[in-house]
Amino acid sequence: MTIFTIDEIRKSFTNGEVKEEILKGVNLSLNEGEITALVGASGSGKSTLLTIAAGLQPASDGQVIFEGKNMTSMSSEQIRRIRAYKFGFVFQFAHLVPFLTVEEQLTLMLDVSESKMKKQEQKKEIDKILSLVGMEHRKHAYPASLSGGEKQRVAIARAIIHKPKVLFADEPTASLDSKRSKDVMTLIRDLTKSLNLTTLMVTHDEDMLSYADHIIKMSDGQVMIS
Repeated sequence: MTIFTIDEIRKSFTNGEVKEEILKGVNLSLNEGEITALVGASGSGKSTLLTIAAGLQPASDGQVIFEGKNMTSMSSEQIRRIRAYKFGFVFQFAHLVPFLTVEEQLTLMLDVSESKMKKQEQKKEIDKILSLVGMEHRKHAYPASLSGGEKQRVAIARAIIHKPKVLFADEPTASLDSKRSKDVMTLIRDLTKSLNLTTLMVTHDEDMLSYADHIIKMSDGQVMIS
């Protein structure tokens, strides 16, 4: 089922007197339970497309339709609430808070998303999610004691603890070695299927494309579906 549609999205910047068009009428549909991977050379527009889809920056023209509603006509507060409640984010680096334990990282995310769970319910949900990502035995650990792969697993747990509909992953394996990259992508794939997520991922690593359901190659601000 399609819950996310990118319709004729354009993005341009003005550099002095020169207008630079980054995205040139991009159309894309994203389905529940599937991973869509954006690939292409640096400057092709893939990260710009992801950030527009995620409501992190506005498009110059076009529409982003999420669950039947046009995000491009929403107020900044409405978009913020969608990001907080409906979207999850995983980036190249985990960006964990250094003075919080693994458990506290997830508690903070629940607080940010204004979860109505009671403290005991939060603890049960955190234990459940940490078990899903294989990190329940490290819930009292601080980031400094975690490996790169473990940090990304915690980042993924943090991204899904509030039960989002969409997961945005921007180069989620770029800082990892080959084995840890495969472990993280296996986890993202399995969670996408089991939680029925809609996952949009940007990657440079062609070895990670085998985990995607759809591969979108971007070139010069346009997409080619392969």
